[in-house]
Amino acid sequence: MTKRITLAVSGSISAYKSADLTSQLKKRGYNVTIIMTKAATSFITPLTLQVLSKNPVYLDVMEEKVATRIEHIDLGKETDLFVVAPASANTIAHLANGFADNMLTATALALPSTTKKLLAPAMNTKMYEHPLTQKNLTSLEEIGYDIIQPKSALLACGDIGRGALADVDDILIKIEEILHEP
Repeated sequence: MTKRITLAVSGSISAYKSADLTSQLKKRGYNVTIIMTKAATSFITPLTLQVLSKNPVYLDVMEEKVATRIEHIDLGKETDLFVVAPASANTIAHLANGFADNMLTATALALPSTTKKLLAPAMNTKMYEHPLTQKNLTSLEEIGYDIIQPKSALLACGDIGRGALADVDDILIKIEEILHEP
């Protein structure tokens, strides 16, 4: 049976890497559904991810395209792995505090407790190292999120430090590990 991955893309300059991640997941035979925050659409278009995933891209929690479905509930029920990559500081804070104010956070809150979850942070070093971000990441780990650490690199803002999205290959390795756990 084909594993279903929901890839949630939040607003980060690293959002463009979600195209490569989507493509690589499809090549490995996964069914990939995309959720994007409004901020993510400033960095990459939904059409790009729709073409690569061969599935609709979900943007608005209030838009129900089929009267018999509640998308954020049904997507949660249908996924084997919920991946947030990139995960911005804003999205991490919303997830850690139970906000459900967009399609990404509403779907995350509606996930069955048994659904596996992976978070790949991407942000400025100071934002990543901020005690509140670290507290939020710890809170998410405590409720079952796997966290793939960002790497140290020259960031888009010109700073050098930890905060760059983990390499797509490393994210893929972690996805494979999670999906093949007993």
